[in-house]
Amino acid sequence: MARAGLTAERVTLAGAELADEVGLDRVTMSQVARRLGVKDASLYAHVRNLEDLRGRIALLAADEKTLRIAQATAGRAGKDALVAFADAWREYAHEHPGRYTATQTPIRIDPELAAQAPGPRRAVELAYGMLRGYELTEPDLTDAVRLLRSTFHGFVALEAAGGFAHERSPQHSWIRALDALHTLLEHWPPAREGDSS
Repeated sequence: MARAGLTAERVTLAGAELADEVGLDRVTMSQVARRLGVKDASLYAHVRNLEDLRGRIALLAADEKTLRIAQATAGRAGKDALVAFADAWREYAHEHPGRYTATQTPIRIDPELAAQAPGPRRAVELAYGMLRGYELTEPDLTDAVRLLRSTFHGFVALEAAGGFAHERSPQHSWIRALDALHTLLEHWPPAREGDSS
């Protein structure tokens, strides 16, 4: 029987908070139960298992990150939109490292939950919409989205792992990286012959 006041949303949020504190891979059902002051068995009325919880954390994080990016980029275009998009991405990763990891980790997610979650779809729409300001069309749009995701995720992952030991501030490198991306997007190379898919 489900404990009064306990919901899938509360369990997911508790798991997300714990992931930010200790890392997604160190979250256990027992830790989440202790955080909520319930017995382990009480959680299973709301989430099926640890993998289901991780999937729910990933969807929560995708929704939160997408909302932040949408608010940051609203009414902006070109370089202003690119910088706002990138800064919102990086700030979310800094503030919620465990949740952010969930959005970048292959996790089996319940198809019904995924279908109801607006975050992942909206994230794609925002990225493509921002890049259309650079007058890119397919297949260049998809290639550019992949480039941005690789750059943003690579930078924040290296930053989180302490991979930037040089005395130059990572913030300066981040700004220059965004300058370089803007220049590249404005001067996107022409398609190679036969490259249509």
